[in-house]
Amino acid sequence: MEMDGKVVVVTGASMGIGEAIAKVFVDAGASAVLLSRDASRAEAARQRVGNTGRTLALACDVRKREDVDRALALTLHDFGRVDVWVNNAGIGLYDTAAEMDMSACRELFETNFFGMIAGMQAVIPAMQKKGSGAIINISSVAGHIPLPFGSAYSASKFAMNALGKAARLELRRAHIHVLTVCPGFVSTAFSENMLASRKSSIRPKSVRGVSAQRVAQAAYRGYRKRQREVVVPWTMIPVIKLYQLFPGVVEWGMARALRNSR
Repeated sequence: MEMDGKVVVVTGASMGIGEAIAKVFVDAGASAVLLSRDASRAEAARQRVGNTGRTLALACDVRKREDVDRALALTLHDFGRVDVWVNNAGIGLYDTAAEMDMSACRELFETNFFGMIAGMQAVIPAMQKKGSGAIINISSVAGHIPLPFGSAYSASKFAMNALGKAARLELRRAHIHVLTVCPGFVSTAFSENMLASRKSSIRPKSVRGVSAQRVAQAAYRGYRKRQREVVVPWTMIPVIKLYQLFPGVVEWGMARALRNSR
């Protein structure tokens, strides 16, 4: 298989997109390390992924650099290498910019943004020593179009997009590829794990979202093709372009969606 001998590390891998990404790579022949703050949930996901002879589940809180370093050291001890590091761990916050709790906002950034940086800074030296590697950052369409009542979440994803794309240029000469994946609405339990949710998403109830498996497959194709960015579903690409060129049109649509949701 095309990923035979490769080793992939996935943060936030106990469910949803993270678990799906681990499975896609394992099914392609790779070994995978599934990281989660809850070791038992990571192990349950490992069992669902299958091929347990080529997988490992570890507890890792990406907000703690010592946890990230420990996960990397155990990966290198067990598998001897890291070829792909997937920064998927993330949390959400639905609230107004005027009223959101600042401790919740800081916790969101510690996970979504600074947790990504911790993973990158930990694994890059190992990849530089090996002479190759790939980093996949799971961001969001909300990193292109800011969402009302999701301003902090969007801000964290805008920051992820900027840092990942800049790092891609910085690391090119080291043969380390950086891919940014931006899903739209995804059908997972993500909304059930919010830091706070005093407001609701503007997503219409009729929109079910894409599956975690579809996002994982798109991320895998993007990795194989060494793409700069993947947007899934592709139908969100024209919406992003429309916002970049005519933001007022998209804002009008979101304002209308907000009125209809009340």
